[in-house]
Amino acid sequence: MDYLRPSDLAREHGISTQAVRNYERDGFLPLAARTPTGYRTYTAVHAAALRAYLALVAAHGHTVAGQIMCSLHAGDLDAALTAVDRGHAQLLRDRATLDAVGAAVKHLTSTSGDAPPAPAHREPFSVGALAHRLGVTAATLRNWEAAGVLAPEREPITGHRTYGAPDVRDAELAHLLRRGGYPLGHIATVVQQVRTAGGTRALSAALDDWRDRLTGRGVSMLHAATRLAGYVDLLDLAPAAGPATD
Repeated sequence: MDYLRPSDLAREHGISTQAVRNYERDGFLPLAARTPTGYRTYTAVHAAALRAYLALVAAHGHTVAGQIMCSLHAGDLDAALTAVDRGHAQLLRDRATLDAVGAAVKHLTSTSGDAPPAPAHREPFSVGALAHRLGVTAATLRNWEAAGVLAPEREPITGHRTYGAPDVRDAELAHLLRRGGYPLGHIATVVQQVRTAGGTRALSAALDDWRDRLTGRGVSMLHAATRLAGYVDLLDLAPAAGPATD
């Protein structure tokens, strides 16, 4: 078996040898064997693990990438694949939201002051229900409200916030742009444009930029899936696959 040094793994990716050691320490790489003098010795399996981890970082972010690799090294393939599935589901939801907002923009540019269409919901959401839908905390929604992003109504007696269909639309848009790195002040302006059927130039630019980001993330997920599948094969964790069903 050919052994590799930390510097061999680091050089391929342009990272430091300390980063390689840190990834091993955090469980993102399998534990390395040691020479009698204490030096780490890596193998092709470690090299494949590092390629998979860095590809996952580009596709899913550091936190999820770490969770996936730690799950694999614990022998829990299902947990790793569930994390991957969540990432794909979020990407699909982002695309659907983006399409809905894009339709709203077309509506804005083809009408004279009418408010954009909002998604239909049978009953208003509570702050907890809307937070659960978006995968954020109730405190996050309150912060968005304080920044002018959301403007929910209040129950007359209890004073509890209620989020109707337009509020849900605004929250979905805010969540989308927030993940794109936009500050709350900018998001508040964009949401206000949708609300009031004002100018759409800033909104269109923001959506074009985010569509490019989603496309890039989707391509990164394809690359990450290839690296991850190869690493899972090396670990021999996957059961024999049956034919796909429609």
